[in-house]
Amino acid sequence: MKSGQRYLLACLAAAALVVGTVSIDASSFGSRAHYITFSRSVALPGVELAAGTYVFELALPDSNLSLVRVSSRDRRQVYFTAFTNTIARPADLQRNQIVTFGEVTASAPAPIAVWYPSGLDSGRQFIYRR
Repeated sequence: MKSGQRYLLACLAAAALVVGTVSIDASSFGSRAHYITFSRSVALPGVELAAGTYVFELALPDSNLSLVRVSSRDRRQVYFTAFTNTIARPADLQRNQIVTFGEVTASAPAPIAVWYPSGLDSGRQFIYRR
């Protein structure tokens, strides 16, 4: 196996571990907010989130679906607020999968690529600067 293939395999395995350990609390699906628990560190543009539970929500659900806020479980600490891009939910993505991840390296937290609020056929794609 070539080193590039080993690297890709390691990245996929790391992403699978993070994806496999995401859990959600459905108690607030009506407001399009999700309590998401990660067992490992994950990343959003400009911020790293330690393992734990976070609230992902549309900051202005009645007027602007592009603005996403991520805060602590008790909503006392806001870690991320930014505009996002709309992206269609892939047809083959399971309805209960609410986040997808981007490419990951062995030493970095998995970057969250898209959050799919419940009840919507589209997701919110996070914008990473290169």
